[in-house]
Amino acid sequence: MGRLFGTDGVRGVANADLTAELALGLSVAAAHVLAEAGTFEGHRPVAVVGRDPRASGEFLEAAVVAGLASAGVDVLRVGVLPTPAVAYLTGVLGADLGVMLSASHNAMPDNGVKFFARGGHKLADELEDRIEAVYDEHRTGAPWDRPTGSGVGRVRSYDEGFDQYVAHLIGVLPNRLDGLKVVLDEAHGAAARVSPEAFARAGAEIVTIGTAPDGLNINDGCGSTHLELLKAAVVEHGADLGIAHDGDADRCLAVDHTGAEVDGDQILAVLALAMRERSALRSDTVVATVMSNLGFKLAMEREGVSLVQTAVGDRYVLEEMKEHGYALGGEQSGHVIILDHATTGDGTLTGLMLAARVTQTGRTLRDLASVMERLPQVLINVPDVDRSRVDSSAELAAAVVEAERELGTTGRVLLRPSGTEPLVRVMVEAADIDHARSVAGRLADAVKSSLG
Repeated sequence: MGRLFGTDGVRGVANADLTAELALGLSVAAAHVLAEAGTFEGHRPVAVVGRDPRASGEFLEAAVVAGLASAGVDVLRVGVLPTPAVAYLTGVLGADLGVMLSASHNAMPDNGVKFFARGGHKLADELEDRIEAVYDEHRTGAPWDRPTGSGVGRVRSYDEGFDQYVAHLIGVLPNRLDGLKVVLDEAHGAAARVSPEAFARAGAEIVTIGTAPDGLNINDGCGSTHLELLKAAVVEHGADLGIAHDGDADRCLAVDHTGAEVDGDQILAVLALAMRERSALRSDTVVATVMSNLGFKLAMEREGVSLVQTAVGDRYVLEEMKEHGYALGGEQSGHVIILDHATTGDGTLTGLMLAARVTQTGRTLRDLASVMERLPQVLINVPDVDRSRVDSSAELAAAVVEAERELGTTGRVLLRPSGTEPLVRVMVEAADIDHARSVAGRLADAVKSSLG
């Protein structure tokens, strides 16, 4: 069996790859592994379980709840809430485990199971490995040690979670949003109720799209992966800005009053300066990945903010933040982590903080985002090559050195082997798009000739 856990839990096509049996088995295994690790010692264990609105989430939630209760874990079902809400409630309720059923920005047929440890933090890799090993052991026949009688877990709905999470979001805002008009695109996803409620309570005038989930329409032509509807709505309604989330609302992208996109790098730049102004940007440092636009790096240098870069993936950003105590980090895709108020990327919180900065300064989002200039970025995937030799090919290294010499300080080259496919990703940034395309094309040819 290949490794089940990826960088963000277990994902696959629901009822094909991710079956009810798998969800149940993983939940039982998680309970046993955490019990062995001493997490439940001295008390009756409790888990928080939430989901996004996908139709498959209904039967997968039932399977997860059944698995946990059968292993002696009491379950609080919080219903449809964003991933960061489940993480928050896991922490604030003192639960031993959190489980979120979502495939984030993926299309509706997919779903996923993500576990949170006590405090609402991602499970350590070694615990995920142990859960997978225990699941596989019992899948092939070893019987579970099952509680009976009063030892079985009890299940109840926890509807208070909605208000608790919204109150938390409002409580950490530095200022209200009165006088601001915002369009919200909720992707027919997990934040369809939460985000409009939070923005309205904060004082904003809101217009909503993507707030009618029916189990089948999540991420369908809307949300952070499809900004066209939001751009049009912002212009049509004369709004100050627009906010878009993905299916589980751990991402946030924005649109300014002209309908222009504001990506994760620009959002990070705006929030970094806002947090530094109120002495909340610890060590005057922001964490981002190596895929962040060079314009972001140049802007932070100009503004006196240190930038720490990690491998691609919000998990690596979070690890760096936790290890060194940094307060802000994120990705170009809109995963933004404000660690003082969330243990994971929180799209609603990010959108609220961005809107609060617009209100507080009286400046437009377009003006605030102009702190950085996005340099043209070209990405070429080169298939059917030996990705393992990216770092060892002398011919390719020479081509990269020549490209970097040509680009100078106003450009950048990044070669990344894919983690899942036999291809290499060539990314080039330059001050001019035609120059970026030219250099990227030549590097792609060099990859083919040296690694093919």
